[in-house]
Amino acid sequence: MTQDDITLLVLAGGQGRRMGGVDKGWTLLRDKPLILHVLSRLEGRTGAVLINANRSLDAYEQLGYPVVTDIEGDFKGPLMGILSGLTAALTPWVLVVPCDTPALPKDLVTRKIEGINDHDIAVAHDGERAHPVVALMRRDLAPDLREALAAGERKIDRWYARHHWCHVDFSDQPEAFINLNSPEDKANLNQRLERDGST
Repeated sequence: MTQDDITLLVLAGGQGRRMGGVDKGWTLLRDKPLILHVLSRLEGRTGAVLINANRSLDAYEQLGYPVVTDIEGDFKGPLMGILSGLTAALTPWVLVVPCDTPALPKDLVTRKIEGINDHDIAVAHDGERAHPVVALMRRDLAPDLREALAAGERKIDRWYARHHWCHVDFSDQPEAFINLNSPEDKANLNQRLERDGST
């Protein structure tokens, strides 16, 4: 597997309920939308990029990448966004990341490639907890995911458990996976990005 075999799928299709229903991708952090922070960390590191979104579609499309809406509506959660991305991707592998994690490791792609070995799914782990929506997976898992969703499955962990999956260790940079769910998170992210020299 090389970087060109991977499509980056940025999940920006949620309801943002814990943030009062805002479109998280366009929430500003250091005067820059979260979606742009995420893209700037990973742009050029995969063969293609897709954005999964269900609102602000014109704004996302202006970023210059294909925008994929959920195959089924009613905000059925990240698994539906993942299915929509797997279905649209043209590469054999898809790297899923959320739009509200702006300090992702810049070496995320290379370490995922090195860590997945013969597994179907590789989930980031920060040394204390797993981050299931930061995962590299085979595109050809789409039919099984479609079947699981049709049966009512909404839990990412339970769907992963159906497959040959592994963790990839990122315990050397746990703060890279801080996401934005509260004002406190925003303060932590500001500090992280300042230390990292990111804007």
